[in-house]
Amino acid sequence: MTGPFRKIVAVLEGQTVSPPPIWLMRQAGRYLPEYRETRAEAGSFLDLCYSPKHAVEVTLQPIRRYGFDAAILFSDILVIPDALKRNVRFVQGEGPQMDPIDVAEIAGLSPEGVMDHLAPVIETVRRLRQELPEETTLLGFCGAPWTVATYMIAGHGTSDQAPARLFSYRNPQAFPRLLDILADISAEYLIAQLDAGADAVQIFDSWAGVLGEEEFQRYAVGPVSRIIGKVRAARPGARIIAFAKGAGMNLKSYRQGTDANAIGLDWTVPLSFAAELQKDGPVQGNLDPMRVVAGGAALEEGVDAILQKLGNGPLIFNLGHGITPEADPAHVSDLVRRVRGAM
Repeated sequence: MTGPFRKIVAVLEGQTVSPPPIWLMRQAGRYLPEYRETRAEAGSFLDLCYSPKHAVEVTLQPIRRYGFDAAILFSDILVIPDALKRNVRFVQGEGPQMDPIDVAEIAGLSPEGVMDHLAPVIETVRRLRQELPEETTLLGFCGAPWTVATYMIAGHGTSDQAPARLFSYRNPQAFPRLLDILADISAEYLIAQLDAGADAVQIFDSWAGVLGEEEFQRYAVGPVSRIIGKVRAARPGARIIAFAKGAGMNLKSYRQGTDANAIGLDWTVPLSFAAELQKDGPVQGNLDPMRVVAGGAALEEGVDAILQKLGNGPLIFNLGHGITPEADPAHVSDLVRRVRGAM
């Protein structure tokens, strides 16, 4: 391999690295006091996402503090519906909200101007690659079409995404069109991130777990496969992680159907099943974020179990979902040391 040795890139290419590289979903966030300071300085959450200066800063904060093996672009999966003029806003205490989309509006959706709107995010990626240590992998990302669509249809998050599921049954032509539009825009967005310096990208399908078996194939596997196919057609060799939270037994077909380099595992995936999945390629995960909140023996036992079951194969150590705001930064330090064998 020429150039700097980036451990996560090596794992995505099928190598086993010991100890395994580590990064955490939402590693830049509210559990860090320095993040809260920068967030207050930036203004609104979307202002933070669209300010290269502030987005670079919060992306680098956990790298400086913990020396993670990857930095992931600080942004949000909802910048794409925001670029599609869906009036996205983040309401304190309520989470993301936007104008719910209807069938007629889906018919009129156009990708025109979307990449211009997202240009500040791409600039952030470009600056990050210049400022990061050479050995640190830079990850870009996007939301999967199903998950992004659930917010666009309901106008907000829900506990089981019933509005989107119902919409898909009632509108069997319009709903796949929405997913196709989102997939095509997402592919262009990821290509731009790779061109700006991202070493790999992750596709987040945070609500894949609410889908039935048939719907999972149509709305989770199909659109993500479309994204990956378009990215690889434009950039052969692109490295892609696909994370379908709650997919359970569907993860086998998810890997096969999407052709992702690695699949992310949430904390509910049994380690015995994870080991089976690892036989077919790299896996990423899957510590319960609550173990980081608890710290102590709960954290140590969780880390050790994953390393014992998955550490002898291609593994990127991560949480099974994003780190929570109540996590103690000292516990994250303990986590990193434990993974790297220093405690």
